[in-house]
Amino acid sequence: MDCLFCKIIAGEIPSTKVYEDEYCYAFKDINPIAPIHWLFIPKTHISGASAVTAENADVVGRIFTAIAKVTAEAGITSGFRVITNCGEDAGQTVPHLHFHVLAGQPMGWSAESGV
Repeated sequence: MDCLFCKIIAGEIPSTKVYEDEYCYAFKDINPIAPIHWLFIPKTHISGASAVTAENADVVGRIFTAIAKVTAEAGITSGFRVITNCGEDAGQTVPHLHFHVLAGQPMGWSAESGV
């Protein structure tokens, strides 16, 4: 498979690991838009949020459990944002389900602000 995130999981492409368990892998985004910008991805290839089914939905819950654990361990107490894009029109550039975790600064709600 020619999936960037599958190659990162396989160790074929380097990344700065933040967290890993049997269900998900998290790493620092190479183009951060906030002081903390991590990506959490399932180890099983799921193309995006529209491809989540009853059969693979458990991994999404496990990813959110990992997000809660990692942010708590990192001492992020003032809040964080979790974003997923689904499809090109929404800005999804890698067709593998992933969740951006942003923190480390106050965030507004504006496309112009970047966060």
